[in-house]
Amino acid sequence: MTPAEHHREVAADFTRRVDGAADWDAPAPVDGWTARDVVGHLVEWFPGFLEAGTGIRLEPGPSVADDPVGAWHAHVAGVQELLDDPAYAGAVLSNPHIGDVPLPEAVDRFYTADVFMHTWDLARATGQDETLDAETCAEMLAGMEPMDEMLRASGQYGARVPVSDDADPQTRLIAFIGRDPAWRP
Repeated sequence: MTPAEHHREVAADFTRRVDGAADWDAPAPVDGWTARDVVGHLVEWFPGFLEAGTGIRLEPGPSVADDPVGAWHAHVAGVQELLDDPAYAGAVLSNPHIGDVPLPEAVDRFYTADVFMHTWDLARATGQDETLDAETCAEMLAGMEPMDEMLRASGQYGARVPVSDDADPQTRLIAFIGRDPAWRP
């Protein structure tokens, strides 16, 4: 699957949860966050990362505070448009922490992966289906486990939550990124 196709699929799953959310102030599994904060995180961190590394600026949408659904839809459309545009296929994202990475690969590895993981957060916060693709969960976990110490040191992941060795891939991934798989609002 290309980065554009992968983003389209992952973003569609997240968008279904955005469109199905009724209480944007509901607590989320990330300590101190609400459902609105989950959307805000995705809409707010990526544009700066993209612009700093490529000079490409996404058009901002409505404020997440005022319209989380509209903010997400505007944002996700801009990211998809970028990935679908052949003019950016050869672009490179430069970042002091990751070096030079082809733009589509950088979007896939950092942003689309983040959308995938936060789908669980939004679904759990808003009482929706939280099922993630098991194969993707297993692949992500296999890729992240060797970087455990570095990921924890980044401050972007909480402490790993213990789960049984025979837990399914989604449960193990959610626990790895510092979420309690049994968390409920």
